[in-house]
Amino acid sequence: MMNAKENVSAANLEPKAQDRVGGTKKLVKDICIYILLIIGALFYLVPFFMVIVNSFKQKKDIIKAPMDLIGAGGMSLDNYGKAFKQMEFMKAFGNSLFITGLSTIAVIVLSSMVAYYIVRANTSLAKVIFALMISSMIIPFQSIMIPLVSIYGANLGLLNHRFSLIFMHTGFAMSMSVFMYAGFLKSGVPRSLEEAAYIDGCTKMETFRMIVFPLLKPTTATLVILNAMQFWNDYLLPSLVLGKKPLYTLPLSTYSFYGTYSSDYGLIMAALVLTLLPILILYFFLQKQIIAGMVAGAVK
Repeated sequence: MMNAKENVSAANLEPKAQDRVGGTKKLVKDICIYILLIIGALFYLVPFFMVIVNSFKQKKDIIKAPMDLIGAGGMSLDNYGKAFKQMEFMKAFGNSLFITGLSTIAVIVLSSMVAYYIVRANTSLAKVIFALMISSMIIPFQSIMIPLVSIYGANLGLLNHRFSLIFMHTGFAMSMSVFMYAGFLKSGVPRSLEEAAYIDGCTKMETFRMIVFPLLKPTTATLVILNAMQFWNDYLLPSLVLGKKPLYTLPLSTYSFYGTYSSDYGLIMAALVLTLLPILILYFFLQKQIIAGMVAGAVK
């Protein structure tokens, strides 16, 4: 008898579907949000998917039916072989890797040190430097590219040098990187660790190198991929600085397939895939750290 009463009481205490938190309305709302997100993702991914599909088709098939998954001539890897050869892929890949690698390393090292000084010094000079760097983020590159190229080209004669491009990439990426590092340093690196290192006899540089910088790993991974993608895919600045074909990066080499009167779209699609593939692989390996770094840098 008591068991029956207990079962009835338990059944009465169990919340009904309409009484649960959110209830049916929340479930319907969540489903609608997921559907909208899926539709948005499809709209975003369809152009990339069509680039990959058309990279296996002949030019006439792309012009006649660009949305078909398989052209009348079937699918072929010929475009990749021709694009690899005509764009001198290995030479352009080497240039892109050299410029992107050194630029990214320079940005990570310099911006982390600047951010550490700004956050820990807490002086008027540090605040002014930080304010100036943040203010520079609103200046569009297009407004300074002509004076920049004129100074480097006409006055200093530093165009057509890869190190000139690396220097420019580093300078333009510093403000955003310092901003993200500073946000993480304020919330994710306790001063007590640094004070313990000072007590053990570490200098400020040793403390930064052995204690602080390893703790910046999430933000570092985020900035590595963001800056590397920016440098790797950049076309405008390299086109202004690098005028000689042996110095071309992959985006510049890809543009060589565009003719004055006609373009081979199959080769262009294949070249685009070859250009994007290395940076996509890097992103897939670091995507967890990127998300962690973005969230950590936003919380103060």
